[in-house]
Amino acid sequence: MENNNTSEKQIHCNITVTAPAVACQILADTSGLPKERIKHAMVRGAVWLKRPGKKERRLRKAKFKLLPDDFIQLFYDAKVLSQTPQEPTCIASYDDYSVWFKPPWLLSQGSRYGDHCSLLRLAEKSNLDIDYKLIHRLDREASGLMLLAHNRNAAMLLSKLFQEDQIEKRYFAEVHGKPQIPEKGLQLTTDLDDRSACTEILSASPGRTEQNTILDIQLHTGRLHQIRRHLADFGHPVVGDPKYGEVQQRGRYELHLCAWKISFLSPFTQEQTSFQVPRGMRPSFLADIPASN
Repeated sequence: MENNNTSEKQIHCNITVTAPAVACQILADTSGLPKERIKHAMVRGAVWLKRPGKKERRLRKAKFKLLPDDFIQLFYDAKVLSQTPQEPTCIASYDDYSVWFKPPWLLSQGSRYGDHCSLLRLAEKSNLDIDYKLIHRLDREASGLMLLAHNRNAAMLLSKLFQEDQIEKRYFAEVHGKPQIPEKGLQLTTDLDDRSACTEILSASPGRTEQNTILDIQLHTGRLHQIRRHLADFGHPVVGDPKYGEVQQRGRYELHLCAWKISFLSPFTQEQTSFQVPRGMRPSFLADIPASN
């Protein structure tokens, strides 16, 4: 057993089970945390089980019976576990996939420290009969549309569309300054992390203030923080961006970036499908932007 305490609020335990045991009890004994805190952490996805010959998974059942050679880990962070997630909204649901609106500050998927503040977990809890699969991501601070597959085959087909840039992914971003965008648009193609990346600015319109501009963007690749990094390199960072923006911010802030539209030829019906963020769910910086484009 290994108990590696980094602070009173953050505890990491690695346990190789040597004799049959109950998950909650062995975690409490090893970590020194009360059982109620262990149960809370398990429900919120902070405990992992690797059984020989099986795929690693989150362990949520406090009374789960562990066997010799099971390997379990606790990633306890009081700050993470105390967070209350904003609820996502299912915009449309079909047999093979669903379309969700992710509010800002909701993760796309969980981390080692928990998944209760993630779209994937909240979708799972909304319908236990569906095996939701994450096929793309959206920055935690951003809002907008995401697709979730309902089975492995759907995940494979939709992932292929993303990989081949067969899904139109449109974003609105309010940026600092007044970038000059040609009528034909502008492509930002600086490599990111030694990989090709393409962010296409389709058009520009006035922002909420005279100093800002709202850009309609089509994303052709999916690199980490791609839009934010490309726009910062372009000299017009996204308003409210604490990492690539002009002003360092702490705590909660509003990142003016929204994935407002997804369009694609459905591999299930062979029909062109298109979804937009309902007007009532759009962030405040888009109040004056037309409902469709």
